[in-house]
Amino acid sequence: MKRTVLAAAAALAATAPMMALAPAATAGGMPTPDHHKPLSLHAKLDPFKVNRVTGRGWAKVHLKGRHVSVKMHVKGLLNAPHAQHFHIAAKGVCPPESAATKHNGKLSLSTPDGAPFYGRIGTSLTTRGDTSPASGLAVDRFPTGSSYHYERSFTVSEEAAKSLRAGTAVVVVHGIDYNGNGKYDFNLGKSLLDPKLPAEATFPALCGTLKKSPHGGVSGGQGGTQSSDTATTAAAATTGGALLLAGASAYWLRRRTTRQN
Repeated sequence: MKRTVLAAAAALAATAPMMALAPAATAGGMPTPDHHKPLSLHAKLDPFKVNRVTGRGWAKVHLKGRHVSVKMHVKGLLNAPHAQHFHIAAKGVCPPESAATKHNGKLSLSTPDGAPFYGRIGTSLTTRGDTSPASGLAVDRFPTGSSYHYERSFTVSEEAAKSLRAGTAVVVVHGIDYNGNGKYDFNLGKSLLDPKLPAEATFPALCGTLKKSPHGGVSGGQGGTQSSDTATTAAAATTGGALLLAGASAYWLRRRTTRQN
């Protein structure tokens, strides 16, 4: 009897802290889905030098469910409209300069050249109206200027939200001035996306992978510290387990004393 009671109590005491450190549960007893947790991301937008771009910029995205708030700032581009998108569902990286091919006899990087790396259009970062891939070339609804600041909140597709959370979403800003004449022209030929447009208007200028923004310390088990609530819960569970073990021991001692008397 002694061994059975003490073994059961010890097992409960040992598992109590682990139960306290289990993932937080919803009212239904199931873990909170990750896609419901807010997420902040950022990207440094670097130029494609092979396309003779010298500009740069940054992007910040706050995601909650499928709702996003986007802020972007770019500078050093051609004073013209610039298509911009979340590209998704590929490697989640910007293509290397070695991915460039010759267009109209000139080495440059087209949007299709980069597709194996940053993927297809998942969201069109327009200034108004539709944000689906169908608006990928809606030139009249994209920011215009050599430098501009962009802010907009809207809902993205389930696939785009999944890519943002997976770290495979890339911000790409399009529109280059390859021959430096201050306008989009056909020196690189027709656009591979729409032959009515010059290639310069759709070739990528800036690119950056959206990465999770740091928030405080790293979670426990990865070199960080626990939150005060988690630590308090764990301490309480440990204390409770010790009390349970002590109570079981006292129970056994009382039974032994009674038998001896």
